[in-house]
Amino acid sequence: MVKLLDFWAEWCGPCKFMEPILEEIEKELSGKVEIEKINVDENQELTVKHGVMSIPTYIVTKDDKEVERIIGATSKENLLKAITKHE
Repeated sequence: MVKLLDFWAEWCGPCKFMEPILEEIEKELSGKVEIEKINVDENQELTVKHGVMSIPTYIVTKDDKEVERIIGATSKENLLKAITKHE
């Protein structure tokens, strides 16, 4: 199963900008991809474990192994491409 880890925070402007894009992707890829939202302020252990230094950071995993990483706000197309090439 492909999973998208979304590292974000309440105070992060680019994270808020990406929110509607992630919601669209979640609807479009429903049943194919699981999106896990990780608030970096509340989940520091997971943030450190994945080596996240800035947000937003999107990590695509397949079978619990990182296969792709996007740092910063990006286009819906870029995010979809990063996810779907590992389905």
